[in-house]
Amino acid sequence: MGLIELLELFSNNLLPVILAVAAGYLAARFLHVNPRGIAKVTFYIFSPCLIFVLLTESALTNGDILLMSAYTVLVIMAVGLIAWIVGRLFRLDRHTLVVVIITSMFMNAGNFGLAVVLFGFGESALAYATIFFVVDAILAYTIGVFIASMGSTSFKQSLINLLKVPTVYAVIITILFLYAGWKLPLPVERTVKIFADASIPTMLVLLGLQLYSASWSGNLLPITLSSTVRLLISPLVAIGLAFLFGISGAFFQGGIIQAAMPTAVLTTVITTEYDVRPRLATSIVFITTLLSTFTLTPLLAFLGA
Repeated sequence: MGLIELLELFSNNLLPVILAVAAGYLAARFLHVNPRGIAKVTFYIFSPCLIFVLLTESALTNGDILLMSAYTVLVIMAVGLIAWIVGRLFRLDRHTLVVVIITSMFMNAGNFGLAVVLFGFGESALAYATIFFVVDAILAYTIGVFIASMGSTSFKQSLINLLKVPTVYAVIITILFLYAGWKLPLPVERTVKIFADASIPTMLVLLGLQLYSASWSGNLLPITLSSTVRLLISPLVAIGLAFLFGISGAFFQGGIIQAAMPTAVLTTVITTEYDVRPRLATSIVFITTLLSTFTLTPLLAFLGA
């Protein structure tokens, strides 16, 4: 594929996402918009509705959902193990190692990943990408919190934190509806659909708002290590596991793209909560988001976008 084709691929699939994120960044810069309220609305209303709509309207079988869930867990845990090994080899201090592990493991599968998958591969791949996003969020709020606490918080408290995640309830409710064959009343169904349609654009604007608060902390080594694992090693791990699982088609496209996403903004929330170098985590989120445009474009070409 030539340079012209790559530029066209970038402009058609990534540039709309970047422009939406830039709009949020400019809103934070010039309109002084506070992302906290938007984050809560997205977290508690839009995201659960998006998950419900995508899963109930998709053609995924229970086997598809279980396979994607298992695949996502293996990808995330394998990447976390690699980040731990790399961090130990470079003899990072405990807090820096924790940040490198968390920012390498958990990707921006929600507000960035879902949009890229939708533009690049359509709704079939988006259904698989949604499962990836849900599992990633659950692991971030359990394993991620446990790693950040490093023993200062019990695993019981991590499970309690999980009960506060609305996407978990969205998945449970969706499974009940699918199993029982239930349908929402038409007014409720249309309301849920409106919220679901608003989810991805709001997520992108929110990402821009959150990135505005990022700062360069000068920690070149951990930023380089985490960025390399997140943007380069993670998709390679995902591709290897996909071949091992015999995965192809929309499953392959949705899963690989999600695994290649930049670091999740959620990592800044977790590291701030447990006071584990949050400024470093924010810098990694910012840098990986910028660099991801260079890594995602050839990957989209490889996957046939």
